[in-house]
Amino acid sequence: MKKLARREEEIMEMLWEKGPMFVKEMLLLCDEPRPHFNTMSTVVRNLETLGYVGHNAFGSTYQYYALVSREEYRKMTLRGVVSKYFDNSYLRVVSSLVQEEEITLDELKELIRMVEEGGVSQLTIDN
Repeated sequence: MKKLARREEEIMEMLWEKGPMFVKEMLLLCDEPRPHFNTMSTVVRNLETLGYVGHNAFGSTYQYYALVSREEYRKMTLRGVVSKYFDNSYLRVVSSLVQEEEITLDELKELIRMVEEGGVSQLTIDN
């Protein structure tokens, strides 16, 4: 899967949050200045070509829906970052987070505890 551009990610976020949508509905969720209808349609069709979205036809208009889940995209994006910037080493990722003080020793201990107990899927990231 290809890493998406900012606008493409925004559209995917809309579909993940709101479910199936028409382009007109997506435009209403965009910040001002809103893109032109044709521009938005082109981006959505590109997402469809890439395999991220599908559509249902209603006459001459299409309602688009996500084919790729937020979780699938998150995992793919993380793998890409780890591969590109950390030589496929998750240990280097964690080490970098510790060095940059983005994760505390207590958080790291909690992560280790969760891994040992098999509860990593319960882990949430607060921003």
